[in-house]
Amino acid sequence: MTRMNPISVAPAALQSVPPQPAVQPGSHVMNTYANLPVHLARGEGVWLWDEDGRKYLDGLAGIAVNTLGHGHPRLVAAIADQAAKLIHSSNVYKVRLQETLADKLAALSGMDKVFFCNSGLEANEAALKIARKYGHDRGIAHPEIVVYDNAFHGRSIATLSATGNVKVQKGFEPLVPGFVRVPMNDIGALEQVAVERPGVVAVFLEAIQGEGGITPARVEYLKAIRALCDQQGWLLMIDEVQCGIGRTGKWFAHQWAGIQPDVMPLAKGLAGGVPIGAVVAKGAAAEVFGPGNHGTTFGGNPLACRAALETLSVIEDEHLLANAEHVGQTIRSVFSRELSSVAGVLDIRGRGLMLGIELACPCAEIPKRALQYSADYGLLVNVTQDRVVRLLPPLVMNDGEATMLAEGVVALVREFLAQKAEPKAA
Repeated sequence: MTRMNPISVAPAALQSVPPQPAVQPGSHVMNTYANLPVHLARGEGVWLWDEDGRKYLDGLAGIAVNTLGHGHPRLVAAIADQAAKLIHSSNVYKVRLQETLADKLAALSGMDKVFFCNSGLEANEAALKIARKYGHDRGIAHPEIVVYDNAFHGRSIATLSATGNVKVQKGFEPLVPGFVRVPMNDIGALEQVAVERPGVVAVFLEAIQGEGGITPARVEYLKAIRALCDQQGWLLMIDEVQCGIGRTGKWFAHQWAGIQPDVMPLAKGLAGGVPIGAVVAKGAAAEVFGPGNHGTTFGGNPLACRAALETLSVIEDEHLLANAEHVGQTIRSVFSRELSSVAGVLDIRGRGLMLGIELACPCAEIPKRALQYSADYGLLVNVTQDRVVRLLPPLVMNDGEATMLAEGVVALVREFLAQKAEPKAA
C-alpha cells in the first residue's frame, strides 16, 4: 500500500498571505436595523441594565413583547422547567401544551380554533391565506382583501403588500395583488368598496395601528365594520399582534367595542418574550384550513406554549388587565396636564399601556436622547411614523414607575420642541 505524503506548503507561500484586518465585534450582523448604541445585558421588572452597568426604565417592553417585564420569577421558572422536560417535538405528533393553550385562547376570546406559528408576520400571513381560501371555496376566482392606510402587518411579500407604508415597500416590488386600501375610521369608504368590488372577501385592520402612529379604530367604526361584514358575508380580521394580550386593559383591544372578529392574529406579548404567534378563528373561518393547507416547523412547540400559558396565568393572577388600564391613565394624565398646551404637540392618544404623542415635526432623535435622560438612569422609548413618540411599557409597571416614565418623556419632549423653536443663527 502506497502511503500518501501530506501536502507541504513552502514557508515563502505562508509569508505571502497578507495580514487580515481586525474584525470589529458585530460586524457580521446584517445591516437591517438602525440600532441605538446600547447592549442590554439583564433586566428585572421594568428596569434594564446595559453591559456597562447603566440602568434604564423600560417604556417599550421589547416593542410590546415583555408583557411581564424582565425576569418575572414565575415565567423564568416555567421556562426552565419546560426546557428540562421537552423543548420541541414537531407537529407530526400531538402537543398537549398546544392543545391547552388553544383552549385557553378560545375561552378568552369566545372564538373556536387556533393555529400556532412563531411571529406576528406569520400569524398575519396565515390570516391572509384563510381569507383567500375562504373566497375560493365560495367560487371567487380573484378574492380581494380590504386593508388600511398606514397599516403595518409585517415584512414578508404578502404582509408587506397589505401594509400601508410606501417607504417599507420600496425596493420589493412587484407587490402581491388582491388588496383594496381605504382610510381608517371612514365607514363611507368601506361601504363604497362593497358597491364597487364584488370580489372582496375580508376586511383586515389593526384595532390600534401601532407602527402607524398609535391610531385607534374608533369603537363605533369597529361596530359598523362588524355589521357590514355580516351583511356582505365578509370575514372581519382584526390584527391584535401589538395591541392584544392585555395591553389596552382588556385581553384584546377590539373587546372595547363589544364585537368579535372572525380571524384574530396574535403574537408579541403572548409568551412574555418567547417567540410565538397564533391565529384565532371562529365560525366558517375556523374551518377553512385542512391538513396540508398550512403548517410550520416550530409553531406551537412545548416551550413556547408553556411560556404563553404561564404569561396568561400571571396576567390573571396579578390583575394586570386592570393595572394596564389604571397605569396607562396615570401616564396619560401627566401627558395631558403637562403637554396639551405645548406648541408642537399635536395629539396624545392610545389606550392602556399603548400610548403615543404626535409632534408637529420629525423626532427620531428622541429615543437616543432618552438613553441619557439623567445621570441616574435612561429611558427606553420609541418613535413611529417619524413624529409619534410611542410608549409600550410592561404590564407590571406600577404608578410610581409610570410617573417617572411620564415625567421623563415630558421633559424630553419639552426640551426637544424648545430647541426646534430656537431661531437659527444668521
